[in-house]
Parts: sequence; structure tokens; C-alpha cells
Amino acid sequence: MIKILLVDDHAVVRSGLKMLLNTNPEMEVVGEASEGNEGIKKALKLQPDVVVMDLSMPHGKDGLTATTELKKLMPKINILILTMHDDEEYLFRAIQGGASGCILKSAPHNELMAAIESVSAGDAYLHPSAQKRLMEEYLGSLKQVGSDTYNLLSDREKEVLTLIAKGYSNKEIAEKLVISVKTVETHKGNLMEKLQMKTRPELVEYAVKKGLLGYGI
Repeated sequence: MIKILLVDDHAVVRSGLKMLLNTNPEMEVVGEASEGNEGIKKALKLQPDVVVMDLSMPHGKDGLTATTELKKLMPKINILILTMHDDEEYLFRAIQGGASGCILKSAPHNELMAAIESVSAGDAYLHPSAQKRLMEEYLGSLKQVGSDTYNLLSDREKEVLTLIAKGYSNKEIAEKLVISVKTVETHKGNLMEKLQMKTRPELVEYAVKKGLLGYGI
């Protein structure tokens, strides 16, 4: 039996959800609350398996704040955010706050039950459009990290790159860094390979964009 606490500022919504969820023989609504503070107190008292938390509750503590505070008090509690906002900002903030999942109020009843079962089992649940958005965000972050290859350069390669951009020859760089010309050429070859560049002008342009000369474009 999955014990559920409903936290929503609309009594009609709570009543409808309670009737719906109690038709499932494996679920039981053990309590209700109309705002975040009351939800936290009820959760501490009733020890539910899942808290279905409304995101927007204008009177009292909102769902995001309540979720964050409740997770600190009950780290193992599973919280499913119920929201009308199909917005990635709300989604990410809910997850950061400790929510186990997020589902839209417009979702079909069977999807809501599936979401509750999922978070109760310790899994995460996101409605389909949120899954897509989260994946796009993740892939975008990977692309951004992958595109900045400057961090792949060693400290010495960065020094060589900066001096090349400043117009020093290989011999002058060798003298300045107290290394051989052959070593300079090796560093130059390595950084060109890492940056996927073939010419000296490309290196200079890259260095300028990175602000290595004290200014960028």
C-alpha cells in the first residue's frame, strides 16, 4: 500500500484526487494539506510514502519552498510535483529542490498513478515533454563543454599559444621559456591537434577570442 499525502490549495482538486487515488487498491490518501507549511507538518506526522505537491500555492508556503524544506527534514521522502506549468525553469528548480518527479495537472489519470508508483519505488518520473526538454538541456551542456577545448591544453601549451599569438617566433619562444626549439614545435603541434587547427593565423584568432592578449572579439 502506497501512503499518499496531497498538498494543494484547491479543496476541489484534493477531493477529486483523493477519490481517484483511493480507487486504486494499492494506494491510500492518508492526509491532505492546503499549503506548504501544513504539508510539512502533516508529512512529519503521517510519514507518507509519496507527497503529491502542488507547485503554485499563493496562500502560504509554495510547493518549491516546501519541497526543499521537507527534503531536508525527511531526506527519504518521495515528492511528486503537480503543476500546470510546462516550463523548464519550474522543472529544474523542482528537481534541484529534491523532487522525485514532476507531472502536469492536465495529465491523464493513469499517468498520475504511474508517476506515483514510479517515485514510490525510488525512481524518477518526468512527463514526456519535460523528459525531452531535460535531454535537450543535457545535450546542450555536453556540446558546450565539448566545444571549449582550451581546458584540454596543458599549462605549457597555453603559454606557447599566448606567445605565438603575441608574434614570437619558435626560437624566441624557446629562449623565453628556456626550452629547445624542438620542444616548442612539439607543444605547438599538440595544441594545434587539440584545437583542431592547421595554421598559425587560426591560433592567433583563437587566442584573441579567448582573451589571452588582454582583449577579445
